Amino acid sequence: MQDVAGKVAFITGGASGMGLAMARSFSRAGMKVVIADVEEAALATVRAEFEASNAEFLDLKVDVTDRDAMAAAADAAEERFGKVHVVCNNAGVVAGGTVDSHTYNDWDWVTRVNIDGVVNGIQTFVERIKRHGEGGHFVNTASMAGHIAVPALGIYVMTKFAVVGISETMRTDLAPHNIGVSALCPGVVNTNIFTSERNRPESLPGDARPALMRDAPPEEWDSRLEDLRHRSLDPAIVGDMVLHAIRENEFYIFTHPELKEMSDQRFEEMAGAFERWATYREERGV
Repeated sequence: MQDVAGKVAFITGGASGMGLAMARSFSRAGMKVVIADVEEAALATVRAEFEASNAEFLDLKVDVTDRDAMAAAADAAEERFGKVHVVCNNAGVVAGGTVDSHTYNDWDWVTRVNIDGVVNGIQTFVERIKRHGEGGHFVNTASMAGHIAVPALGIYVMTKFAVVGISETMRTDLAPHNIGVSALCPGVVNTNIFTSERNRPESLPGDARPALMRDAPPEEWDSRLEDLRHRSLDPAIVGDMVLHAIRENEFYIFTHPELKEMSDQRFEEMAGAFERWATYREERGV
């Protein structure tokens, strides 16, 4: 989609972090943006920013796990701008802890946002984009955790592997309809996902400590978070990379090339396993 000016983008988790960075990058390129987020306070801040810039935008409070709310948001976007071309399924949360420490509430919360939220974005918009016939693009926010295991982030890793998998399938399924797909696979970016427990629903209570902070006493949380943010990538860079990927129909968006070696190690182990099992079958004549 080389010519993005005037096109409409719908971004979940759009009021902060990478979602907001996408909205800013898209808006500077002349796109109209629909910023959907579950946090009203963050939406109010974004609303003031975009009103001051005279950008064409719509902000909506939306829980991506609520299918009716997603449909209503899509209707509102179409009522305002006529159609939607780009959908960024970006909303995500993380719960820290080893697999043996998790509860059903942990699994349900993270999978509902990170997997069901993407499913709802796909189901809500794919037919709408096909119907207007102008083509489009889906950007599904996965993670490098969709390619490599990260200790103590098992649920998150599972959800991001799922997002990578459906994105790879979508690329083939939607190509005949002139709909591109990108899988955004960042490393650590300076976003509010570190404190996503703030948005955990009351119906799924759990450990309120910030993810990745559970091995530290509360008095160290702020300093640890600040250090992590200091070492994280500026989300503005990611926003520009996503815009480039949409224009060039790039599938994988790898924001942290320094993590390639870790990915290579996984594929080397897989290649070795293929060889060993091929030998196993050859030796047994099966």
